[in-house]
Amino acid sequence: MAETRVQYEASGPSAIEDLARDPASRKRFLSMVGGAGGASAFALFLAACGSSRKKTTATTTSTTSAAKPGGGDLMIVNYALTLEYLETAFYKDVINSGLFKGAQLDTIKTFGDQEAQHVSALEAAVQKLGGTPAAKPKTKFPLKDANSVLQLAATVENLGAAAYLGQAGNIQSKEVLAAALSIHSVEARHASALNTLLGKDVQPDGAFAKPASMSEVLPKVKPFIVG
Repeated sequence: MAETRVQYEASGPSAIEDLARDPASRKRFLSMVGGAGGASAFALFLAACGSSRKKTTATTTSTTSAAKPGGGDLMIVNYALTLEYLETAFYKDVINSGLFKGAQLDTIKTFGDQEAQHVSALEAAVQKLGGTPAAKPKTKFPLKDANSVLQLAATVENLGAAAYLGQAGNIQSKEVLAAALSIHSVEARHASALNTLLGKDVQPDGAFAKPASMSEVLPKVKPFIVG
């Protein structure tokens, strides 16, 4: 699989930095993401990401080639879109596997439908930014038995939440940040539900979630991409 080196260095203050120092801007942003609930999540982003940003370099697969060097928010949204493609494909395969029935199957269908909605929202965001949505990758997941599938689902959802958090400090558009924040919250709730079902800690990282960079996330999802 072809790989591309992607460098990202923000040319101006990130949305988080702008919101942290501008109360009026912050108030408008919080109204976009749900008032008090948004304030709590924004505080989490500040604690986890801090206000400093550095140049980062990540190795991306060909499936994220639409995330061009210097693409800023467009690069980040296409990166998120690729992860959502993977999650949507995963849940579709799990539903079709026949490994789950009843309430568990209903929950899996709900998660899959929500990931599909994330895909639609991110595709629209890419187009609004003037870009082309990343190509949908071909995928293959190990679906051997119910327990291993749930373990994989928990891994995928925890990784997805960490990936959104890892890019929060780089996002420059408040609208893109609001979208990322609302998706991150759902990914984290999926992860918590799966962690509970498996008897794991609901919050494995404690009081503050740990972000994950592109260079940490992409190697972990690459095994599920075919071709």
